[in-house]
Amino acid sequence: MSLKTIFSGIQPTGIPHIGNYFGALKNWKKLQDNEANTTRLIYSIVGYHAITIPQSPSKLKQERREMMAALLAIGLSPDRSIIFHQDQVAQHTELAWIFNCFTSVNKLQRMTTWKSKIATLKNSNDASEIDDSALNLGLLSYPVLQAADILLYKATHVPVGDDQQQHLELSRDIADQYNRTYKARRFFPLPNHIITPASRISNLRDPLSKMSKSHPLPNSRIMITDTDKEISSKIKSAVTDSSSGITFDPVNRPGVANLLTILAECTDDTPEEAAVGLSTSAQLKDAVSEATIKTLTPIRDNFYRLSKEHEYLDNVARQGKERASVIANDTMNQVRKHVGLD
Repeated sequence: MSLKTIFSGIQPTGIPHIGNYFGALKNWKKLQDNEANTTRLIYSIVGYHAITIPQSPSKLKQERREMMAALLAIGLSPDRSIIFHQDQVAQHTELAWIFNCFTSVNKLQRMTTWKSKIATLKNSNDASEIDDSALNLGLLSYPVLQAADILLYKATHVPVGDDQQQHLELSRDIADQYNRTYKARRFFPLPNHIITPASRISNLRDPLSKMSKSHPLPNSRIMITDTDKEISSKIKSAVTDSSSGITFDPVNRPGVANLLTILAECTDDTPEEAAVGLSTSAQLKDAVSEATIKTLTPIRDNFYRLSKEHEYLDNVARQGKERASVIANDTMNQVRKHVGLD
């Protein structure tokens, strides 16, 4: 029976916003707090995925360090969890190449994110408008690399959002095909998805869109490092509506629903519970500001403290790399024998 192993990764996009935090990172911390000590927790900063789109080398280097600081700032412990940079463990790309060799191009082209990622980059509303020549091989095959990220550690469980379900299914397909091709019964477990109460946090200025760092308006998002004044100002300017009362209705009242979702995440209530006792948008915004400031203040303070400790961050990354490499080496030694490369 496989050791219960949870794997999840995040791209090094620098300082996270609350959409990243409430949508994924908060749940990483909950898993660390609630899982049995026998569960292996592996959290990776996936730099190879980041370079599927053009990156400034100096900016990427900075954002890798910032993401490491952010993961530690939210409370992830390098003693309990393996926290590392994917790009420092070479076996990720080695396993991805082997998986590439029996993953069909047609299957990858059916991935819903294949053209939509470029469409987003080019501010197009229709993926069909994008010329295939603009799409690189890294974008096409990154779901295979994602499968390698997961299966290299024989992960049994993966917390995923709705937009990654298809990729996890590909990981399961690849694991099953590998096991059958090389008669390696149950060598790679078929990873299960973890259903986590991840909230979709929307753009404060356009609540029909996800919160994003790429949006041109800074007040459309709240960063985990924002000051109290910045948080209050951004929430005060958030889009609501002119309807009376405060109700959670994502379809008809998306702006109000978004603020209630943020409030609920801060207070660990449901959005419906968060609405109780609130009757005006002003009251709602005051409550959201207060709760968000209370939630982010310790994270922000930790982040700025850790950001100055370059040697400590490097040591955490080195320790994580060493722990991850032990597992990765063991997996790849067996894979090479299966494939005939050793």
